[in-house]
Amino acid sequence: MTHVTQGEPYAYRDGSLTLMGELFQPTIRPNGRVVLVIHEADGIGGNVRRHCARLADLGYVALAADMHGNGEPLEGEAMRRALDDFRSQPDLIRGRVKAGFDALLSATGVTPANSAAIGFCFGGFAALELARSGALVAAVASFHGLLTTARPAQAGTTKARIAVFTGAKDPLVPHDDVAAFQEEMVEAQAHWQLTTYGNAWHSFTNEDVDRLGDPRMAYDAVAHTLSWRALIDFLDLSLAD
Repeated sequence: MTHVTQGEPYAYRDGSLTLMGELFQPTIRPNGRVVLVIHEADGIGGNVRRHCARLADLGYVALAADMHGNGEPLEGEAMRRALDDFRSQPDLIRGRVKAGFDALLSATGVTPANSAAIGFCFGGFAALELARSGALVAAVASFHGLLTTARPAQAGTTKARIAVFTGAKDPLVPHDDVAAFQEEMVEAQAHWQLTTYGNAWHSFTNEDVDRLGDPRMAYDAVAHTLSWRALIDFLDLSLAD
């Protein structure tokens, strides 16, 4: 397994709620670009930290967003309630992810033209909600995230370029949801692309997921490698020089 490095604690707020993200600074010459990285359902963990570190190694500033509060992961019923609230209340999730995005821009002084947001599983859904909201983020990417929404994007409102990476065997993102997302993006006149990996299940980017023993989820090294390479190309083409 890849070594996991934690970022520097970074506190910010969504209204009265204190959020505790992790800020990863570039390990090489900074490229002037920033990426908000949004965690899976439970909270900031190894998968998000590894990908933040990868971005830092390429010159990006990356902020691992905290979607639940105080940087504390959730489990069991508390996690399920939080996810239900986020799924049913677009204003809640859009406000929460926008708080992280605004905090990242404030911490770095980078313009939206040099900014992106990506997410994994629940985080992929959250990143797409940021794009649907019309936020001035240049690029958004979802890895094995849910694709349906309580508030579809409206024509002409989505500013971000969008990339979706999904697994054909993912039972949490069935083919009907993929088709509905494509129809939504066309009707919204969005700049979008979707890549499906034929043998990939849910959570295919997470090296640790097989430990859970959940038959719906499996790490796929090929899909992980290909989707990450595609993301870096996508960011290079979407963000300002």
